[in-house]
Amino acid sequence: MTFANVGTLGTKPGHQDALVAILTRPSAGLSVAGCLQYEVGVNPDVPDTVFVSELWESAEAHQASLQLDSVQAAIAEARPLLSGEMGGFRFNVVGSPLR
Repeated sequence: MTFANVGTLGTKPGHQDALVAILTRPSAGLSVAGCLQYEVGVNPDVPDTVFVSELWESAEAHQASLQLDSVQAAIAEARPLLSGEMGGFRFNVVGSPLR
């Protein structure tokens, strides 16, 4: 069953663009790990916040991806940019009018 992870990452003031750069680097390992879609966005009405929408083959694939060396390196690089404010939702996708 497809798994969705949708969330927000708060950044320290002025670090939004740096976090976006880290999160949008090409990563072939994600698709091999079962990532179907990984979208990163910003909203000018919500400064110092990065939005992430992920679709995975399964919750297990998402969890396993967190152990990839490339993902661990990105997390370590991003951690100093984060404010600690995070939010989001995780859910199993049950359908779509597009499929």
